[in-house]
Amino acid sequence: MGWLESIQKAIHYIEMNLLDNELTIESIARAANSSVFHFQRTFSILTDITVSDYIRRRRLTLAAQELINTDQKIIDIAFKYGYETPESFTKAFRKQHRISPSEARKKKGTLQSYNRLVIKIQLEGAVPMNYRIIEKEAFQIVGVKRTYNYENGENTQNIPQFWNDVHKDGTNDRLFELNNGEVKGILGVCSIEKYKQDEKLMDYWIATAYNGEVPEGFETYEVPSSKWAIFEIHGPMPHAMQDTWKKIYSEWFPSNPYEQAGTTELEVYSDDDPNDPNCYSEIWIPIK
Repeated sequence: MGWLESIQKAIHYIEMNLLDNELTIESIARAANSSVFHFQRTFSILTDITVSDYIRRRRLTLAAQELINTDQKIIDIAFKYGYETPESFTKAFRKQHRISPSEARKKKGTLQSYNRLVIKIQLEGAVPMNYRIIEKEAFQIVGVKRTYNYENGENTQNIPQFWNDVHKDGTNDRLFELNNGEVKGILGVCSIEKYKQDEKLMDYWIATAYNGEVPEGFETYEVPSSKWAIFEIHGPMPHAMQDTWKKIYSEWFPSNPYEQAGTTELEVYSDDDPNDPNCYSEIWIPIK
């Protein structure tokens, strides 16, 4: 099953179960025939929102429709769409619609509707993607890491701040100086191997390839031996990196006979000016 088809099946499953308060990311990922981590990550890359955000927006959209089209009590609608108290429902409703449920019932103000997502196949691929396939033995990296919960989008929200921190405190410069491995540059490394799937945790490393004794203030990690698809990126950060991730999932995987291996993924950053239109970077994805 291709990724686009998997996402569409998952969206259909979500829509059929929006009123089920037991709807879980695990059951949605199973509908997509995917692991929780890779489904959540792919969904976010392709749609720019997390799965939980999509569910919340759709439920509040439908709740608003019921408020203006039925006489059901607000407390009953709140419970129907997964809110245990009127207060929690009002808070979430106001955040999305910018008016309260009672104001919506009185038709005071406008509502913000999030419609069902539809994955459409478009003619793409006119702009070539430069990539290569290599097999590489395991290699050591050193750096700093933080652990995030990926179910609620914590990784997407907080990793940019992590990068800001390592630039401010000089860690980024130290890593460039330490780099003595075959992979050149600073690495953004996403790893979930040591966690159980139901923990929904991932480690994100900012690191560099390094052979030798681990320097003070850093930790070490061994990137597993893998067959890698390595994609070249030319353009300013972060947009060029984000755009390439989208193209990988929406164009490259559907057009090639590979699947993700499900292990550690890398982003490789050079010392080019990140604002330069010719800034060079890479994405490394383990494949099978």
